Amino acid sequence: MTKERPITSFFKPVNARPRDSDDAKADIVPLKKLKENMPVLEVQDGGEAKVPETCGGAYADLLKDEQWRKILSSEFKKPYWERLEKFLESEDKAHAKVFPPKEHVFRAFDSCSMEEVKVVIIGQDPYHDDGQAMGLCFSVPKGVKVPSSLQNIYKELHADLNCKVPTHGDLSQWAKQGVFLLNASLTVRAHAANSHSKKGWENFTDAAIREIAKNRKGLVFLLWGKNAQEKEKLISKANNHLILKCPHPSGLSAHRGFFGSRHFSQCNKFIETNGGTPIDWQIDGPYKLVVPKK
Repeated sequence: MTKERPITSFFKPVNARPRDSDDAKADIVPLKKLKENMPVLEVQDGGEAKVPETCGGAYADLLKDEQWRKILSSEFKKPYWERLEKFLESEDKAHAKVFPPKEHVFRAFDSCSMEEVKVVIIGQDPYHDDGQAMGLCFSVPKGVKVPSSLQNIYKELHADLNCKVPTHGDLSQWAKQGVFLLNASLTVRAHAANSHSKKGWENFTDAAIREIAKNRKGLVFLLWGKNAQEKEKLISKANNHLILKCPHPSGLSAHRGFFGSRHFSQCNKFIETNGGTPIDWQIDGPYKLVVPKK
């Protein structure tokens, strides 16, 4: 029978050479000290112990949804994330305001876990004026003026599904139903559009899009505008996803094909065809009167 080796033998360096007794004694570390430096093991339901994952920084800690944290945990260990954390820390120190507020940076993720996603809408970066950004693309809190892009989204909803037009821009109701309202960049410096683009956020949100498309089937991706349409390459073609593309709903491009695209009705028809519950796109009021075009 092979003699079992004591566990301490595994801590000896490879090809270690014998040393005199005084040197050996100098290297002995008290057991108490060893225990203090060992990671705490968490025992899982199945009896298996694991070492807790390192968080990845102050901003990484803001992501609360456990499912998303598990799916994207490897991103927090990549070099780009460390650079992004340092950049955001420097922005916090150098500028009075970064939007959205920290507690809303990952709101799209925390409002809609991976298994709940039905529809993905991709924006560019958060609104950059005071009080606008709330962590959901195209959405603004109640009491804040509805931006022109969202006004045009409401107009298309009215024409497509006869939805009433609300006087506010809070799209939280969509997120709760499985509409993943994701900006490519999750933060922005106050009053400076795209100021946090190409700093690392796109690596993270691209990973999220890729994981959604790979692990889910039969989702709808609404790609409005050139920037969103560049994300098409991340979407798996093997999982029966519906990809709908048209110009951006901004005031400059909505008339080039966003109006009349009927993406919302097409989206719901696809979901129903695949046995799912369609999205109720109607946002709660109060509403404003829409005068029919003559």
